[in-house]
Amino acid sequence: MAACRGVRWLLLMMMMMRHPPLTRAASKDIVCEPITVPMCKGIGYNLTYMPNLFNHDTQEEVGLEVHQFWPLVRIRCSADLLFFLCSMYTPICLPDYRKPLPPCRSVCERAKRGCSPLMTQYGFEWPERMGCELLPVLGDSERLCMDQNSSEATTPSAVEPKPTPKGPSRRRPAPPKAPPECERECRCREPLAAIRNEGHPLHNRIHTGPLLNCALPCRQPYFSADEHAFAAFWIGLWSVLCFVSTLTTVATFLIDMERFKYPERPIIFLAACFLFVSLGYIVRLLAGHERVACGGGERQHVLYDTTGPALCTLVFLLIYYFGMASSIWWVVLSFTWFLAAGMKWGNEAIAGYSPYFHLAAWLVPSVKSAAVLALSAVDGDPVAGVCYVGNQSLESLRGFVLAPLVLYLFTGSLFLLAGFVALFRIRSVIKQGGTKTDKLEKLMIRIGLFTVLYTAPAAVVVACLVYEQHYRPGWERALACSCPADWQRAGVGPDFAVFMLKYFMCLVVGITSGVWIWSGKTVESWRRFTSRRWPCWTRKRPAAAAAAAPITLYHKPGPPSHV
Repeated sequence: MAACRGVRWLLLMMMMMRHPPLTRAASKDIVCEPITVPMCKGIGYNLTYMPNLFNHDTQEEVGLEVHQFWPLVRIRCSADLLFFLCSMYTPICLPDYRKPLPPCRSVCERAKRGCSPLMTQYGFEWPERMGCELLPVLGDSERLCMDQNSSEATTPSAVEPKPTPKGPSRRRPAPPKAPPECERECRCREPLAAIRNEGHPLHNRIHTGPLLNCALPCRQPYFSADEHAFAAFWIGLWSVLCFVSTLTTVATFLIDMERFKYPERPIIFLAACFLFVSLGYIVRLLAGHERVACGGGERQHVLYDTTGPALCTLVFLLIYYFGMASSIWWVVLSFTWFLAAGMKWGNEAIAGYSPYFHLAAWLVPSVKSAAVLALSAVDGDPVAGVCYVGNQSLESLRGFVLAPLVLYLFTGSLFLLAGFVALFRIRSVIKQGGTKTDKLEKLMIRIGLFTVLYTAPAAVVVACLVYEQHYRPGWERALACSCPADWQRAGVGPDFAVFMLKYFMCLVVGITSGVWIWSGKTVESWRRFTSRRWPCWTRKRPAAAAAAAPITLYHKPGPPSHV
């Protein structure tokens, strides 16, 4: 809204300026002076003259008026607007050419074509004092003018006219090339960090879009500082809640291990895995974004292809190793449910294969984590500030993260579906025999609830990763080859909500794992534990029992009498 108000105010000022257009006191000779107007410094030439085409006698007067057009220049309604304004307010001055050199009519028409629709939207017309019909046409033999190379250029390029003894050349002069506000060309510029040192370990190893040796900044450039602050708060909040929930689940298992038997015991190991995953995010929360995911000295960039520093490797192992282990324990859980419901296996029979379950759940993530470290594929996450794999390399993302998660989700869902089909069959058989099925239905409800609480977040995480790997090349190319104004105008860049959803879903399963212990049995388990641990707190004689107990009085020397 503030930008809209600024544009409205600017357009109103433009309509109020009704000075005679393109006039200059002919009695005054042209005297070149350096350009001091801030907006027109570096436009492509350094000298101008006063009074200008609008009869401004000093550049101070020019600065007060031309800077009122800055909102239109800033929103880049036309690539020619800045050059057109400066060539009108601070016209080029050539020491060997003593005549006015205004912009060509084509420059005015391109600027008007780009900005006039915005002005019309607010009910204004192009100012009369800047009428394009007042400017010379390109190629006019009587009046020379300046033009840009093309309407798409953002930098004016020009060649100064070379006068001859008979007079100035009749060829059209153009302004010299100037450094623009932002060039639409692929190059390593802010906020990207160039790696020029050939001895740098990342030299000739990283690409950002089409650029070589150009690293991404430490923080995601598409997101604002407020969004990064919210991301830190968001991830910290859910990681702490996940830590508390999983710690409670694991502690309940440790004080009453006999209560949790197969096929439900894998839920406990799944919760233990999320306990360490949340701990990895908490380490990032305590250490900070830059210390974990960034490197590069003064020009910090996100970490690429690394096995260090130690803090980065620690966070990677906590999040990646235990995250993959939790997915395998999910497959084990669904498989044991299938054995119990579909194959009619008992607890003892399933428990006999528990060593193989542990071997698969802990060995497979170990092999994958070792492979990632051996390939130096650990990299920094510019949004979450953690170290993981696949944040910068699409091949690593697809091979080490996306493909395993899809495989685990599909396999676990397949076993779970088969187990549910078997449970429904058992329920129908029991009902036909006239037996109550309350306990079985309660068990099915609990399994179904936990299934949804895991499967839905896992599917959302996979969907977010697919979205990221599909659009990431376009984001990197826009960083290297476009201007920030182009990002905003074209809507290029990652969706902040998708990333926040991904981090939330990565941690919510640990929070919901406590659903399995939310029962009266958990309260009873903790009561028994506290009574064994601190017997003095729980060993209190009931008042009614004390009142009913017999009181024995002893008298000497006779036998005791009872009252």
